[in-house]
Amino acid sequence: MQQCLHNRRNHELYYLRMQRMREKTDKMEENKATRKLRVCVATCNRADYSKLAPIMFGIKANPDEFELEVVVLGSHLIDDYGNTFRMIEQDDFDIGSKLHTIVRGEDEAAMVESVGLALVKLPDVLHRLRPDILVVHGDRFDALALATAAALMNIRILHLEGGEVSGTIDDSIRHAISKLAHYHACCTRTAEQHLIAMCEDHTRILLAGCPSYDKLLAAHHRDDYMDIIRNWLGDNVKEHDYIVALQHPVTTDIKNSVKIYELMLDALITFNKKTLVLFPNIDAGSKEMVRVMRKKGVEQHPNFRAVKHVPFEQFIQLVCHAGAMIGNSSCGVREAGAFGTPVINLGSRQTGRETGENVLHVRDADTQNKIYHALELQFGKRYPCSKIYGDGNAVPRILKFLQTIDLDEPLQKTFCFPPVKEWDISQDIDHILETQSALAVDLGGTNLRVAIVSMRGKIVKKYTQANPKTYETRMELILKMCTEAVIDAVHLNCRILGVGVSTGGRVNPQEGVILHSTKLIQEWSSIDIRTPISDALHLPVWVDNDGNCAALAEKKFGHGKGVENFVTVITGTGIGGGIIQHNELIHGSTFCAAELGHIMVSLDGPECMCGSRGCIEAYASGMALQKEAKRLHDEELLEVEGMVDLKKAESVSAIHLINAARLGNRKAEAVLRTAGMALGVGIVNILHTVNPSLVILSGVLATHYQAPVQQVIGQRALTSAQSIQVLTSDLEEPALLGAASMVLDYTTRRIY
Repeated sequence: MQQCLHNRRNHELYYLRMQRMREKTDKMEENKATRKLRVCVATCNRADYSKLAPIMFGIKANPDEFELEVVVLGSHLIDDYGNTFRMIEQDDFDIGSKLHTIVRGEDEAAMVESVGLALVKLPDVLHRLRPDILVVHGDRFDALALATAAALMNIRILHLEGGEVSGTIDDSIRHAISKLAHYHACCTRTAEQHLIAMCEDHTRILLAGCPSYDKLLAAHHRDDYMDIIRNWLGDNVKEHDYIVALQHPVTTDIKNSVKIYELMLDALITFNKKTLVLFPNIDAGSKEMVRVMRKKGVEQHPNFRAVKHVPFEQFIQLVCHAGAMIGNSSCGVREAGAFGTPVINLGSRQTGRETGENVLHVRDADTQNKIYHALELQFGKRYPCSKIYGDGNAVPRILKFLQTIDLDEPLQKTFCFPPVKEWDISQDIDHILETQSALAVDLGGTNLRVAIVSMRGKIVKKYTQANPKTYETRMELILKMCTEAVIDAVHLNCRILGVGVSTGGRVNPQEGVILHSTKLIQEWSSIDIRTPISDALHLPVWVDNDGNCAALAEKKFGHGKGVENFVTVITGTGIGGGIIQHNELIHGSTFCAAELGHIMVSLDGPECMCGSRGCIEAYASGMALQKEAKRLHDEELLEVEGMVDLKKAESVSAIHLINAARLGNRKAEAVLRTAGMALGVGIVNILHTVNPSLVILSGVLATHYQAPVQQVIGQRALTSAQSIQVLTSDLEEPALLGAASMVLDYTTRRIY
């Protein structure tokens, strides 16, 4: 009886909640139909305007939904910093209020006084405008004043780019603004997780991407880019033959940041390349940095052009086509990655930022020599374009997010202390789940395969075509299949993070170049495969040998998961593999460290396709077994009772040899015994060389070789290595999964 009453009460509560939700939804729809959302966007400097402008254009383009108010303050209104409020007017925005909030002095006290002055002036403006929501960007002290004033005046705040980690006082300011803000639009999944860890409500966090990427990804391919470059650097400058330098003071270590600035200028003068130097921002220490620049005569130097401001659209072109960018600006670790522009990041200001492989960190920039050497390493290189900070669709997501804000909800923030949501849950324009995924490409001797692979190793969709015989048709087909997969990924709710390519032959993974191909893939040597795929898809691309990819697949999804040292041996048409040592893949000085099939196990063995004799591949590969099967067939020694009749020698394969051995054919048994012995001896040599704790056999012949190899290890290995286990792989698609794992797991941050 009590149970029935309890159930009845639960049902009543459920229907009451549902009724309230419907009433709330109806009220929201009614409110939407009767009033616009009044959005105030406040911009403090040239950098934050580049992130806010795309949102402002989006709001302005939807007058039925939004009403835009623009407030300008901070360094926008200072002549020494370019009077950059004019570019806002040139973009045809009506500036509702201009607040002179900067106290000159460029030291710590001036920054504090500037915050205080802004807090004195902002209440009148916010009271007059009465916005429904204030949009604040980033981590500047001006933005902290804005967020403080709005929070105390009960105005809802949307904070852009919260949750990121960079270093210096900026981190403290950024996180303080996040705690004051009611809603968040962040750029990366890591930033989203930081906000959740800071107890922010995950339903009020939008993983949008960086708004500036909407503009730069759409606009960086301009026909007039050389005119822009020449306008700023002179008529004689060439594409990829100049440097963009942008260094800001570090407010928590002003003396050291000024020293680094001086060393950077010395290195640039010695490096002797055309250089565009932008003035530092208005933080404490900038006055000292400008003094250093003028003391060294940079403004009069023929190789240098020192400027206070460059319009963002032109700045995009200058960064995109530069030979390198140097300094500590967030642009170097964020926007420059979208173009693959080489970056030298100096000092600690961006410590903790997520970066692409285009960034070379010089944490302790304590000598001119070190900075000069970094310039030598980076200048003129091109890297895969990175989409860490956005995919070009941030503004539509943010506008959709703004439309969902319920102004009748309680204004008081609530903080969430339960465990964070699953890290593979994302929120996009329609608040649907997206799966972080990779595009995997496998180039085999017969087929070309492309797959969308999820973070958990699930092949969401696979595409297969015959591998063309010529380079041109092969590249055309790769790009066509990848493009089709990227389009399908949108409908499958998969967010593609990058492309991984698995191919036969010797590969330089650092440059994304296939050095020498196998004989099974024609016209495939000295091929840069990374650049055309990256350029076509605007995604980072990783490339490696199929054997190495098999090892990476085992490390992430198979028996090698959690194993620090292991070896994967592929037993298929050929013999290959990969070596994982201390959780890292070994490539070797000339990228042939894991050519396991060409370990010699006999001085006078059969000829191998590599030109040598006695290689494992010449005994144990599928081609070697097929060759022996044909020999026995020609001598009429292959067929035994119970086998299918073989009339044509061309139809004989390694499988027929294995079947004959199973049916008692002693000649076939002897061939397989020799092959197993050769493979086992080769693996014993591997055990004695790198001493792994596990051997994984992969490929179609793996199950046939497991027992013989384990037996040879027990007979011939040193006592200390005899206990090493030999397992067969459980992965059905090691090449595709390994290619995907390069994208999903590859660490792109480099430290110098």
